[in-house]
Formats: sequence, C-alpha cells, structure tokens
Amino acid sequence: MAIRWARFASFLFAALALMPSGAHLLELPNKIGLAAPEYLTVQQIYRGWSLAGIVVVGALVSIATLAYLVRRDRAQFVPAMIALLCVAGTQAIFWTLNYPVNHETQNWTTLPANWEALRQRWEVGHAISAALSLGAFVALIAATPGGAAPDLRARQRLDRLELEEVES
Repeated sequence: MAIRWARFASFLFAALALMPSGAHLLELPNKIGLAAPEYLTVQQIYRGWSLAGIVVVGALVSIATLAYLVRRDRAQFVPAMIALLCVAGTQAIFWTLNYPVNHETQNWTTLPANWEALRQRWEVGHAISAALSLGAFVALIAATPGGAAPDLRARQRLDRLELEEVES
C-alpha cells in the first residue's frame, strides 16, 4: 500500500513539475527574439512562479521514497533512481543557470547591459530543466510494473498458461 501511495505522489508531483518547465520550453521560440522592452514585459508573467518550488520538493521526496520502497526490485528501482536524478538535475540547473540570472536582473525587473546573454542562459536553463522533467516522468512510467519496461518472465509465464489452456 505504501508503494502505491509513493508511486501516486511521484507521478502527481512529477507531472506538476513538468507543467511550468514545459511552458517555458514551448514559449521559448516566441520569446527568444523579443526586443528588450517586450521581453521585460513578457517576463512579468512569472511573478509568483517561485511557489512551483514546493512541487519540486514534493517530487524529490516522493520519488526518493518510492526508490527506497522498491530498492529490492531492480526493474523498478533503477528507473526510480533515474527519475530522482533527473529531478535533482533540474535543481542543479536552476541554481547554477537560472537563479543567478534572476538575481542579476532582480527577477527580470531590470535589464543590465548584458541582458541578452543572461536571457540566453535563463532560457537554455529552463529548456534543459524541461527535458529533465520529461525524463523523470518517463522514468517513472518505466518504474511501474507493467509500464514501459514489462517483466519478461511474467510475460513468459502468461504465454505458458495460455499455451496450456489451448492444449487442454
């Protein structure tokens, strides 16, 4: 029962974490070429998005819990650990690429002289995070029994049962 709840929470938080990072990725082509005043205006839509950090903490905790609970089942443990590393990777990217830019631009309320280089760094950081968030979600699917990586022995047993029914 604990594994089921940990898996549910992992999927929920991973999906919620994928939403803002996916939004960043999808809007990138339309934003990357904006002139300074337009870019600064558009960046204001992110006010309050720092609360999304709560979702990332939930993803880290729930996926770590899931990995611990399935640690004896390699088919579930390895993809769960990959998911955990992907979510942790989003944090490494945020704190090394995005946060320093947020600080330097005062959360995009001012544009320093090197704002275009900062914009590039900020957008690339969010694109990488989106890819990692998607990777985490896909890894969680693979960590699910009967998910993307089905147990071949279980399939062979089922095939034998079907064959025995036909022979009977």
